[in-house]
Amino acid sequence: MTSTTSNSPESQVAAPADPFNFAQHLLQANAQRPDKVAFVDDQGTLSYGELDVRVRRVAAGLQALGIKREERVMLLMHDCRDWPVSFLGAMYAGLVPVAVNTLLTADDYAYMLEHSRAQAVLVSGALLPALNAAMIKSDHEVHKVIVSHPAAPLHPSETEFEAFVQAQSPAQKPASTHGDDPGFWLYSSGSTGRPKGTVHSHANPYWTAELYGKAVLGLTEQDVCFSAAKLFFAYGLGNGLSFPMSVGATTLLMAERPTPDATFKRWRGEVGGLQPTVFFGAPTGFAGMLASPALPDRKELKLRLASSAGEALPAELGTRFTAQFGIEIIDGIGSTEMLHIFLSNIPGKVRYGTTGWPVPGYVIELRGDDGHPVADGETGDLYIQGPSAAMMYWGNRDKTRETFQGGWTKSGDKYIRNTDGTYTYSGRSDDMLKVSGIYVSPFEVEATLVQHPSVLEAAVIGLVDAEGLTKTKAFVVLKDGAQASEDELKAFVKDRLASYKYPRLIEFISELPKTATGKIQRFRLRERDARPQ
Repeated sequence: MTSTTSNSPESQVAAPADPFNFAQHLLQANAQRPDKVAFVDDQGTLSYGELDVRVRRVAAGLQALGIKREERVMLLMHDCRDWPVSFLGAMYAGLVPVAVNTLLTADDYAYMLEHSRAQAVLVSGALLPALNAAMIKSDHEVHKVIVSHPAAPLHPSETEFEAFVQAQSPAQKPASTHGDDPGFWLYSSGSTGRPKGTVHSHANPYWTAELYGKAVLGLTEQDVCFSAAKLFFAYGLGNGLSFPMSVGATTLLMAERPTPDATFKRWRGEVGGLQPTVFFGAPTGFAGMLASPALPDRKELKLRLASSAGEALPAELGTRFTAQFGIEIIDGIGSTEMLHIFLSNIPGKVRYGTTGWPVPGYVIELRGDDGHPVADGETGDLYIQGPSAAMMYWGNRDKTRETFQGGWTKSGDKYIRNTDGTYTYSGRSDDMLKVSGIYVSPFEVEATLVQHPSVLEAAVIGLVDAEGLTKTKAFVVLKDGAQASEDELKAFVKDRLASYKYPRLIEFISELPKTATGKIQRFRLRERDARPQ
């Protein structure tokens, strides 16, 4: 029976006592280290003592605007020191920050403003034009726009962030929230439709920090954390805010895109003067870095650990990274709905090619099409039970019922449980292909293709032929200057997998379509292939 039950979280970690305000919890945890650097960005540093004062000033300022308990405040901001101040300031006041993706369109932001009914927006100056365009499109009225690092003179209706902060006396006490009260929203990536407003409680980030940041990754006060995933993602929020703050560590923030060159600059300490000890990335980023001619020498770095999520990490990629830098990549899977990672490899006990074991405090079950658990070695739908599950999708009862089923959360992923208790990814539920009556995992074929020395990335989809039969097609991105033929890659896969799994068609393209989290958008490839040529 493919169900793994770990010890209940209550037997391992004490539940937070009510009243519980997550922002206040983090500030109190660091009250004895006021001079310790909490955040570093391209403009400077912010100590824990300074963070405490600024969070409470923002809380007072938002309350002074007349925004009431549990009303929403949109946070549309590049990663910088003002981001955690804004996020925690809203939570401290009992308001609900809605952290949104900085890579979206004005249409997306217009939808989110209306959907969340945000009463105010805290926005980076560089993103203000997109916000203004969204507000023109939207019927919802935003009462206040607060601009961090304005790129141009502000309109009288807009307020500069620093002036907003300095105009307030720090709030003397937090809102008396409870662990189960709404704490913040995160929107899903929206790769298959309108993004869903995922509502998380004040206690949820407490659980992820305790059960994963501390217990699995072993983060300590001495660590410097650097995440390629931005703070508005569930993965990035844990990596860059709740995890490091829960132990008094330092976070290195980066506003720009996490290109290999930008990442290497931070690894070497060329920005902010601090070198990260823990790096949080995604498979696409690791592949790009290993293919870069500017790859640094391990002797230049202070990294002790790397983390990966977003998509399953190919074994070949993890093995090459460890050979290059002498450290492990701890691959895991999480979701916006569960807030962070619930299934993971363990430092010192990594099984590349698998997603590891259930994180203590979470229960994992694989179910077949009939809803019953499947046997080891069989593919099943992944269900999770754990204390960090979201409360709901706001205003979307059908999707809420489909995903949150009693105490279980349906992830939408397919997995196989191995005899050693590890789990191997088999693709998204809606991406699995049935070829000749047998399920084929696109990820398994992709992971094999990227083992070829000329292949940088690959994505596999199913095509229905004239007879109504499904055939596999691979889209392949070659490394710069590399060459490979379609027949060569087909033979390469046939040598390593069952013969029915090799891609019948291969198309070479310059880049794969991806979400902002780096996940391959296979539906874009299906749309591309459906268009007349």
